[in-house]
Amino acid sequence: MARYVFITGGVVSSLGKGLASAALGALLQARGFSVRLRKLDPYLNVDPGTMSPFEHGEVFVTDDGAETDLDLGHYERFTGVSARKTDSVSSGRIYSNVLEKERKGAYLGKTIQVIPHVTNEIKDFLAVGDDEVDFMLCEIGGTVGDIEGLPFFEAIRQFAQDRPRGQCIFMHLTLLPYLAASGELKTKPTQHSVKELRSIGLQPDVLVCRSEHPIPEKERAKIALFCNVRPEAVIPAYDLKSIYEAPLAYHRVGLDQAVLDAFGISPAPKPDMTRWEDVMDRLSNAEGEVNVAIVGKYVQLEDAYKSIAEALTHGGMANRVRVKAEWIDAEIFEREDPGPHLERFNAILVPGGFGERGTEGKIRAAQYAREKGIPYLGICLGMQMAVIEAARNLAGVTNAGSEEFDHEAGAKRFTPVVYHLKEWVQGNHRVERKLDDDKGGTMRLGAYSATLKEGSKVAEVYGSCEIEERHRHRYEVDVKYREQLENCGLVFSGMSPDGRLPEIVEHKGHPWFIGVQFHPELKSKPFAPHPLFAGFVKAAKEQSRLV
Repeated sequence: MARYVFITGGVVSSLGKGLASAALGALLQARGFSVRLRKLDPYLNVDPGTMSPFEHGEVFVTDDGAETDLDLGHYERFTGVSARKTDSVSSGRIYSNVLEKERKGAYLGKTIQVIPHVTNEIKDFLAVGDDEVDFMLCEIGGTVGDIEGLPFFEAIRQFAQDRPRGQCIFMHLTLLPYLAASGELKTKPTQHSVKELRSIGLQPDVLVCRSEHPIPEKERAKIALFCNVRPEAVIPAYDLKSIYEAPLAYHRVGLDQAVLDAFGISPAPKPDMTRWEDVMDRLSNAEGEVNVAIVGKYVQLEDAYKSIAEALTHGGMANRVRVKAEWIDAEIFEREDPGPHLERFNAILVPGGFGERGTEGKIRAAQYAREKGIPYLGICLGMQMAVIEAARNLAGVTNAGSEEFDHEAGAKRFTPVVYHLKEWVQGNHRVERKLDDDKGGTMRLGAYSATLKEGSKVAEVYGSCEIEERHRHRYEVDVKYREQLENCGLVFSGMSPDGRLPEIVEHKGHPWFIGVQFHPELKSKPFAPHPLFAGFVKAAKEQSRLV
């Protein structure tokens, strides 16, 4: 039976609960324990899949096809443990399950209430797979006191009561603001946050206090006294130059030891921090710098491309260079020549997205990379735009476009080189979709296999001709244009096992031009950079030497 750590937050949001949870998971692994991390989100959306990237950042996709919160990306990047559908749930999903059971008569006509029906559903979610690992780390989204989060707080209170004593602990993340006028850190917000937590029956065992300034010992003692926490369990959390410093930083201030002490695990196994020391060595001792342009649609919020930004960092680590990424709004290239904007970059990346806005700019970015011999990586929509560019400018399909854009406009304006994916094989069964289906969860989601062409650039990059990658898309490049495009030099170098769905394209004779239908960034880790990003940054490094 797993031991549970429930991570909550107070005072303000965006303090870094997800990062603290991920770092704790990495530290417990370093001591030889197995871990799994979970996220419980109070919002009423069933999942983040239909939420705007501006609203909630990127949607992280698991191997088994769940659309989840971006924090699950942190969990995977820090622990290497692949997330599953059972690692993410929202209030919307919980209420949907409860109402579905009520409609089926599962509650035998009883009045449905938050307690016990909603809280029991949450507890059932928490208990899934608790015999598989040593520690289950569960992060509760939002802050204590949010009305949306109350059922989750009540559920974890009940869950801890139901378990044997010492099986669950609570870790609370708060903020210590600094008042410049008086030159002091204020502990009162933390005290009030803990008071709010205790009022609903939860006593924190470990307090993690975010601060921009060193926390004096007398302030830590004061927090411990007023919050009823042991002084050694008041853990300072300072701003870091890189998120990948977090495991080492939290270890230095004793977070992992405080958690193990709260569980009464003594003597604790000694940690092996070699992995994270190597990560920081690669990050801190870069031997050069490359400039990468990310031409996207949601550049106003960098969290919309969180995994891409991190995967580029990992690619830099693999090549011992610092990647300086700059976000460029694709719509600019619909009005202006991309040359003056892109000529100073060593590589160009065009990420995924939905809808027509900005796509002509992405097409022009792909054209610039192709014509100038600049390393190019197109992901999902970025691949589709590269194919449309080649169809228009090389294969003579002058009005090539995507069925997605015609569907939005309600008129046929393009030859659909990219079409709506109506059916595909998933496991042992065939999946069918209609153009007017609900938006949520109806895409080609999760891990699918692909077969790579021997001797291709991408087969060289992977070092294999059989791969498996995560997908999240509703539209697909039409394979009927394959021969026409390959005659112009655009090689279909990766296909689905049945040969029906193009997975990867690359330009023959180009130094490094690869477009992929899947999302490789989702599987990249600092200690195991994804080969596509390692290869892309290597190509950018070589390009920088030519300039």
